[in-house]
Amino acid sequence: MANTKVQQCLVLIKPDGLVKSLTGNIISTLSETKLKIVGAKVVKVDRKLAEAHYADLKANQIRKHGEEKGTQIFEDTMRYIMGEFHTDRVFALVYEGENATEVIRKLVGRTNPEEADPTSIRGKYGRINSKTHVLETVVHASESEKEAKREIQLWFKPAELTEIIYPTKKQKVSEEKIVWE
Repeated sequence: MANTKVQQCLVLIKPDGLVKSLTGNIISTLSETKLKIVGAKVVKVDRKLAEAHYADLKANQIRKHGEEKGTQIFEDTMRYIMGEFHTDRVFALVYEGENATEVIRKLVGRTNPEEADPTSIRGKYGRINSKTHVLETVVHASESEKEAKREIQLWFKPAELTEIIYPTKKQKVSEEKIVWE
């Protein structure tokens, strides 16, 4: 890593990771990187968020597998991230530090758990569900600096991060909100 650059990376501990109580193990593994957590929250994933997160997946899967199978893979992925197979919660984290995306992607491992290094997070804890044929990868990590920015801005509001990591602006918004009584 000759060229070091401070970056951010979104990490999602997916529903199967939560239901298997792997959160502590995953965070412990990621803490070895010495990267800093600048955001963390539990999110109930709805269809709108899932589709925005996986914006390119449907087209990629159709191109790779054809219309019917590609659409089915996309729909199964939506059901998986929204918690239909496990729990409807995801633990979202933002890490920051030198070469964050590269460092975290190495620890996370390849997307297919069967192809992942057995010492990686996905290699240790991921599986291919034989009933649904869904890759239960336990975690998601941004693939690039560009994707990290898109994903972090999708999953987090600026005020939910401990540091301002991207440009922001003040804007008056009138909206109905749920507040504490």
